[in-house]
Amino acid sequence: MSQVIVYDKPDRSEEEVASAIRAKFPSVELLKVAPRRLHFRAPRESLFELCKFMRDELAFEHASCVTPVDYLDHFTVVYHISSWTDHILAEVQVDLPRDDPTVDSIAPLWGGANWHEREAYDLMGIVFKGHPDLRRIMLPEEFRFHPLRKDFIVGRRV
Repeated sequence: MSQVIVYDKPDRSEEEVASAIRAKFPSVELLKVAPRRLHFRAPRESLFELCKFMRDELAFEHASCVTPVDYLDHFTVVYHISSWTDHILAEVQVDLPRDDPTVDSIAPLWGGANWHEREAYDLMGIVFKGHPDLRRIMLPEEFRFHPLRKDFIVGRRV
């Protein structure tokens, strides 16, 4: 026997959520609005407070992914944060300078971000300030390189 799942109508539209974020955080750039999707770019100084606002005021209950991207001249960390209440997936991008790839951890807000941030630290060298346990997750602690960086030379002796 098949089961029918009925979802509640979302409390807020994408536009309402985007407007609330822009009103509270004018430095956050809205990149794109699509059905059930929002895309933002935020300054790293605003990330933690933005995420706290999204969690506490806008019912974004889940951080599903933290992904670093190496553009050679800078890094971008991409966060996927979901509101199951409003059926919206928000993508928040934060650009980091290559010589200071540091950003506040969101693991204190969403425990599921813990291992994602550790992986980004281990493989790309992104430092998450305030992380409860920032250490390598795959490579030995004594390794002094980050193998997924584009400037990593394969085959070099370390």
